[in-house]
Amino acid sequence: MNIDPSKMISAKVQAMEESATIRMAQKSRDLAAKGIKVISLSLGEPDFDTPEFIKDAAYEALKKGNTKYTPVPGAMDLRNAICDKFRVENGLDFKPSQIVVSNGAKQGIFNICMAMINPGDEVIILAPYWVSYIEIVKFAGGVPIVLSAGIEDDFKVNATQIKAAITAKTKLMIYSSPCNPTGSVYTYDELNSIAEVVSKHDILVVSDEIYEYINFTNNHVSIGSFDNMQGRVATINGFSKGFSMTGWRLGYMGAPQWLADACNKVQGQVTSGAASFSQEAAAVALRSNRTECMKMREAFRRRRDLIISLLKEIQGMKVNHPQGAFYVFPDVSHYFGVSNGNVTIHNADDFAEAMLTEAHVGTVSGSAFGNDNCVRLSYAASDENLIEAIRRIKDCLAGFKKI
Repeated sequence: MNIDPSKMISAKVQAMEESATIRMAQKSRDLAAKGIKVISLSLGEPDFDTPEFIKDAAYEALKKGNTKYTPVPGAMDLRNAICDKFRVENGLDFKPSQIVVSNGAKQGIFNICMAMINPGDEVIILAPYWVSYIEIVKFAGGVPIVLSAGIEDDFKVNATQIKAAITAKTKLMIYSSPCNPTGSVYTYDELNSIAEVVSKHDILVVSDEIYEYINFTNNHVSIGSFDNMQGRVATINGFSKGFSMTGWRLGYMGAPQWLADACNKVQGQVTSGAASFSQEAAAVALRSNRTECMKMREAFRRRRDLIISLLKEIQGMKVNHPQGAFYVFPDVSHYFGVSNGNVTIHNADDFAEAMLTEAHVGTVSGSAFGNDNCVRLSYAASDENLIEAIRRIKDCLAGFKKI
């Protein structure tokens, strides 16, 4: 008799949603495998190669035999470099013992949730949010409390909303700035107002700053730098976006000592330390000037302006002016309740599916990010592909009529 999988897989995993970004990327690949020319704007991955000097540093580390296990929280040289970076660029004062290097920033967030959340603990999540926040919190036994802001508010939740959501069960708050999926950037004043509220409670803030170097305002603010937030923030960052090192799987966090110790314990039982030669190259990256990072940022800025100008030519499409990351998050609700005779669009999920099957452009439904009116498009793609993708979407939508 065969094993019944439904009885073997844990309830936690059965309840877990598949990552929407990964699912849509796979659907794009499946169509491409059939010979269909798909333009995928679904994954959050820079299209630039890792800078040569970083690759050279990894190669040199390999040649000299840096291939052994590293300490669970990271090689000391890298942790020292991270401390220097935090102090100089973010106004954050950490000791090496407060740094935990992980296999990607995502693991850092997972470590925190597993280290802190007890069943029933509430976690405030500012929406739109990155897809994994919700699932990680639920997997750890927490209760996500989602606070939303729409396009009319530049997708930024305010301090008043947060104050109203705090209860005796609130333990964590998670947000990103620059934000995935919206590209919105919280200003100094906005974060200061939030800090004034949160600092009055025993709440740990998880500040996801992975897009720090793709910030078009030239003024990145870390909430952990405010005086009233000392010891109340875990700052998450990494190398995937700003240094275009996605496949290297390397992230890091700076946190209060008690939390760093707890995350070290969690990671020690799950993956142990990240790859040794990757960490040596990452230390070189952090100690370099930011010339290559800024080149990529300026390319993304130009692409942002390009894709926004193209989207504004589509009737009924509402788009704001994101100040960071490499995403646009247009409101497509104008097209709910339309059909082309083959496909009917009722919601953002249908819209994303229609764009893939009818226009052969991969996007991600905003429902995965906590906003059912929008879709996420990544402009980490060539000008040629961006122009062609938006042309396809525009032409495709022209064939849809109200039911």
